[in-house]
Amino acid sequence: ALLMGVIFIVAGFGFKISSFPFHMWVPDVYQGAPTPITAYLSVASKAAGFAVILRVFYVAFSDEILSLEWSAIFAVLSVLSMTVGNLVAIRQSNIKRLLAYSTVAHAGYLMMGVAAIAARTPEAQAEGGVSAVLFYLGGYAATNLAAFSVIIAISNRIEGDMIDDFSGMARRAPYLAAVLAFAMVSLIGVPPTVGFMTKIYIFGAAVDTNLEWLVVAGVLNSVVSAYYYLRVVRVMYLSPPPSEVPVDSGVPIRVAILATFAAVAFFGIYPTPLLTLARTAAEALVL
Repeated sequence: ALLMGVIFIVAGFGFKISSFPFHMWVPDVYQGAPTPITAYLSVASKAAGFAVILRVFYVAFSDEILSLEWSAIFAVLSVLSMTVGNLVAIRQSNIKRLLAYSTVAHAGYLMMGVAAIAARTPEAQAEGGVSAVLFYLGGYAATNLAAFSVIIAISNRIEGDMIDDFSGMARRAPYLAAVLAFAMVSLIGVPPTVGFMTKIYIFGAAVDTNLEWLVVAGVLNSVVSAYYYLRVVRVMYLSPPPSEVPVDSGVPIRVAILATFAAVAFFGIYPTPLLTLARTAAEALVL
């Protein structure tokens, strides 16, 4: 009966964090909502969901036998979310729907850290999986906010959010195109971005807890994700622009873009402050 209750709780949180198979609301909501609301949902909602998951499952369901059961559930959902999210994202022509399926895939990467919490070995630190999830959330939030800040700035001017609408944007808005390209590279997990550091850390937590098969699935899915993230970059830099009119943006949105871009670049080169913050929060949770 307790295990059945855990399954229902996982289903409820799965809807909150947009993991497979509870993700069906995500693409329509992301596309239909105003872009600032979409950005909020992609970051704040997911961060809150995983914060509560860590509290509930690590504290309330810490029994050794039970924890192995829910660890297996999260491991399976991790693989399914990564795979389904990345494969379906390949077919998207709307950039907001593409990022919607991207967030499903990233929920899978995050659940890798959740699975590592319960599957930890005696040699691994208890807070390893928790700090990995928190560190990933911080890096993902910065990257996604950078991407959506650029999309807001461009979409407001061109009144469109199809991927093809971004054709030739490197000529019309070089600064915006460069930041969006950098954010896409970070979402893949390529150095020197924070996305690379977060994936290294969460993959390391899985390896430390004997979840190497999950890491292999994560690496393969990261390779698959490169196709649709770099497609956006290709359209901006290699496709001819439909117009030569420059795409300008206001000072407030430029400040937001600069701040998020700086976070993605800085923590990609020097992740220690964010890592320290994640470890401190993790220690407070597990003690």
